Amino acid sequence: MHRIECSRSYADQILAMYNDVIKTSTAMFETHERNQAYMSTWFDAKEQSGYPVIGLVDDQDVLLAFGTYGSFRSSSGYLYTIEHSIHVRKEHRGKGLGKIILTALIEKAIEQQYHCMVGAIDSENTASIHLHEKTGFESIGVVKEAGYKFGTWRSLVLMQLLFPIPEKPKGI
Repeated sequence: MHRIECSRSYADQILAMYNDVIKTSTAMFETHERNQAYMSTWFDAKEQSGYPVIGLVDDQDVLLAFGTYGSFRSSSGYLYTIEHSIHVRKEHRGKGLGKIILTALIEKAIEQQYHCMVGAIDSENTASIHLHEKTGFESIGVVKEAGYKFGTWRSLVLMQLLFPIPEKPKGI
């Protein structure tokens, strides 16, 4: 297994993972599958903002897991806060790949001088909540019935991890 920065050459594999999550889980409250045009725009946004897309591939270059982050909110006051997401191919869940990706995202966020990383996790996804707790995140609240998927209201656990204050804060 190898850790990589995912380029656009992985767009089809990322798209397949996203669409599987959309169809089969509550890791995302999205209900409509994504397409190639979405992925092109998605990569444009990641590249323009300098947000990483970190992946784990096997020896055949199959993407097993990936993670990324983006802005938490668009207002300039949130410049130092990001929200992350991690997705692991269904047949590789529970093998520690999520922890590898999360650790890499944390390292990159510190390197890029962010101060706060937020995760929004389905309240019934105890494995993800536990992973975040083990990695130092703390639960900061629950947004009750924030989404609706598979015929039921879904709640989000908000978790955050604070990093050192940036050495040279950017002017706003």
